[in-house]
Amino acid sequence: MIFRPHGYQRYCIQRMLQEPALALFLGMGLGKTVTTLTVLNDLKYNRFQMRKCLVIAPKKVAEDTWTREQAKWEHLRLLKVVPVLGSLQKRIRALASPGDVYVVNRENVAWLVDHYRNDWPFDTVVIDESSSFKSHQAKRFKALRSIRGHISRLYELTGTPAANGYMDLWAQVYLLDGGRRLGRTITEYRNQYFIPGSRNATTVFSYEPRDGAQGQIQERIRDICISLSAEDYLELPERMDSTRYVRLDAKAQKAYDEMERQRILEFGDTVLDAGSAAVLTNKLLQLGNGAMYSEGEDGRRRVVEIHGNKVEAFMELVEELNGKPALVFYNFQHDLERLERALRRTGLRVRRLEGSRDIEDWNGHRVDILLAHPASVAYGLNLQQGGSDVVWFGLNWSLELYQQANARLHRQGQEHTVFVHHLVVAGSVDEDVMAALGRKGDCQAELLEALKARVDRIRG
Repeated sequence: MIFRPHGYQRYCIQRMLQEPALALFLGMGLGKTVTTLTVLNDLKYNRFQMRKCLVIAPKKVAEDTWTREQAKWEHLRLLKVVPVLGSLQKRIRALASPGDVYVVNRENVAWLVDHYRNDWPFDTVVIDESSSFKSHQAKRFKALRSIRGHISRLYELTGTPAANGYMDLWAQVYLLDGGRRLGRTITEYRNQYFIPGSRNATTVFSYEPRDGAQGQIQERIRDICISLSAEDYLELPERMDSTRYVRLDAKAQKAYDEMERQRILEFGDTVLDAGSAAVLTNKLLQLGNGAMYSEGEDGRRRVVEIHGNKVEAFMELVEELNGKPALVFYNFQHDLERLERALRRTGLRVRRLEGSRDIEDWNGHRVDILLAHPASVAYGLNLQQGGSDVVWFGLNWSLELYQQANARLHRQGQEHTVFVHHLVVAGSVDEDVMAALGRKGDCQAELLEALKARVDRIRG
């Protein structure tokens, strides 16, 4: 694809090329990844100002997003992205392979710093979702701070730098400037801009900004932070779709491949019809989501959990939303149950869409995550007041359901750009569904064609 940057992207690219340390506080869906890769490509192959870059990202983003974005755009064809993931042996082998951009998940930052010690090779570092470095006590922050002097350029990317309050900013800004703007210690920052909030006789549980402190903090960091939201740019469409690809781990991928092959070969030379195709793809969609229904000897249906890769990717997406409400669509009942179990630990207000009270609370901003099956959101149902983010955890082949479900937020009266996020298992039938929905044709015919292609591949 040819990259045609929006005006705000051109501005961000120019600033990143000019500044050795910069934070892009851009909302989700505004193209932070391709913007950053464009800068890295320019620094490496046009300006010769970068040797190696390290990207620190959430695990599922590290597994897929950066390599996929590089492969997607024509102008990035020279840039080689190397994921540094998996076992210790795999990570060391990846670090030894030639490349320009090395992507590591944030849990391995401390290990990476210890691995290189004083021989740190990355002159440029990008922190994708820098809000995960908001704690000055975290090992990842301390590790990166210890080698900050070896880093010539550092960029931070996030849509929600201070979702839980301005106290979250200190560690992120410290990595950019070494404490010059907000103080060299968290105590200095706290004493200057905050007063104790809730406390007992000896312990302070929280801090609140002093009068005027928020404006002062913003003024102090405005030269190294670019803050943009989708609503600021009329050139953006009012609905933006994004796809987050999920890579299965080796065990889950083997299970998927075996299921695909086994079920396809079961049909033998039988002509596939819509019924048999639906049965097969239904099983593969379930497996991609992480669980399957299985009938026991007693005839009762049971749920067999196979992997948590997609749920993990979903939780990373929720973390990036950082408190923004989301309407989440699932496909199977076991999806709903596993999502609820994962969300239980977050403290978010999670609700199933079951009746008018749920709709009222959602539109009244008393629900953070609203879980719904697309078949349950009828024509004319108004949910646009409660949020502007749609997440598709599980897809189905019905174009009508897909369009109607998205229209619950993307409709008259919506005041914000609507973002529709899709979680898609790479190389799976999820991709067939997405392609069919994107073409907006006869999805039943698309289902048959996609499955016939898979049959030919398996039998070939």
